[in-house]
Amino acid sequence: MSAELPVPPLAELRRRSSAKWRTHPPDVLPLTVAEMDFALAPPVAEVLRAAVEASDTGYSAADAGLGAALAGFAARRWGWTVDPTAVTAVPDVGVGVVELLRTLARPGDAVVVSPPVYPPFFDWVPEAGARLHEVPLARDEDGGFRLDLPALDRAFAARPAAYVLCNPHNPVGRVHTPDELAALVRLARVHGVPIVSDEIHAPLVLPGATFTPLLSVPGAAEVAVSVVSASKAFNLAGLKCAAVVTAAPATAALVHRFPADARWRTGHLGVLASVAAYTEGGAWLDRLLATLDARRTQLGGLLAERLPGVRWRPPDATYLAWLDCAVLGSGDAPRELFFARGRIALEPGLRFGAPGTGHVRLNFGTSAEILDEAVGRMAAATA
Repeated sequence: MSAELPVPPLAELRRRSSAKWRTHPPDVLPLTVAEMDFALAPPVAEVLRAAVEASDTGYSAADAGLGAALAGFAARRWGWTVDPTAVTAVPDVGVGVVELLRTLARPGDAVVVSPPVYPPFFDWVPEAGARLHEVPLARDEDGGFRLDLPALDRAFAARPAAYVLCNPHNPVGRVHTPDELAALVRLARVHGVPIVSDEIHAPLVLPGATFTPLLSVPGAAEVAVSVVSASKAFNLAGLKCAAVVTAAPATAALVHRFPADARWRTGHLGVLASVAAYTEGGAWLDRLLATLDARRTQLGGLLAERLPGVRWRPPDATYLAWLDCAVLGSGDAPRELFFARGRIALEPGLRFGAPGTGHVRLNFGTSAEILDEAVGRMAAATA
C-alpha cells in the first residue's frame, strides 16, 4: 500500500456536487474552500453506507458515544483528558461559537479576533449581536505569524465579552506554542475575558509541530471553551457535527444556556461519521498527514521554481497555504489575476481581514498532479 492517499482523476472529481466543484465554470481549477480531494476514510464510509442501507437517517441522538469517542481520540493524539460528559454536540464549529458568544456578549459588546483569520469569524461576531475588535497577528523577523500578546493585553484591559482564538490558526497555519497559550490564559484570567477556541484544524498538525489543546493549559478550564470537529481532517463538513468541550462548572453553565431545541440540529450521519473517525480513523489520518507533508514540500519546490516572487512560510498545520503575492499587486489583485488569466480559483486574501492584502490562500489537500497543474496555471498567469 502506498504511503500517500490516492486522489481520483480530475474528471472524476468534477462529478462531485459540493460547493468546491459547483461554484466555478468547469475550466476553472478550484483550490479554494477547505475541502480535500481524498476519498473518505474506510471506517467512515462503511458506517455511512450501513446507515443508508438500514434507512437509519433520522434525527441525531447525539448521545454519550460522541463524547467517549472524542475523549479517546484526544487522549491518544494529544494526551488531553476530556470528560465525555462535558462534550456537547452542535451542527458545526460556527454554530458552537455563535451560541457561546450569545451567552457571553450583550448587544454591542466587543469580541476580539486576530486577523488574518478564517473569514466566518467576521460574521459570527455580529450574528451574536456583538461588535468586532481586531488585534492582528504579529509578524516574526522570518515572516512567520504569532499572537500579539502585548496588543491582546491592551485589548483585554478594556474587558471585551470574549476572545475567539483560532488554534491552529487558519489561514497562516500557525500552531500556537504552549508558552504562548499559557501567556494568553494568564491575560484572560487577569482581565476576566473568556476565550472561545476554534480547534477544528487540530487533527491536521503536520510533522514537525505539536498541537496543544487550549483546555490542557493550566488555568484554562475556568476561562476557556473549545469547539472541535472531525469535519476538516476527515472531510465531513456536509454532515454537520461538531462538539463544544468544557472543563469547569462555570463554562459548562454556558452550554446549559443553549436553546433547548439545539440538540436536534446536529446531523445524525455527522455523529455516526465522527464517532467512526475518532475511534477507527487513526491509521487513515496518519496516511493523510504523511500525504499533506509531501504536498507541503512539493508546493515549496514548485513556488521556488516557478513563482520565486511569491513568499510563504510552510504551515505547521492544515492543508492551506498562505501566499504573499504582493509582488503582483495589493488588495485582491493577485487572486483576480490568477483567476482571469490562469483559470484557477484561490481564496482572496482580504476575506481574511485587512492584513490579507496582496495574499491568496491555496488548498493543497489534493494530488501531486493537480498541485503541479495549479502552480503551472499560476505561473502562466504571471508570464
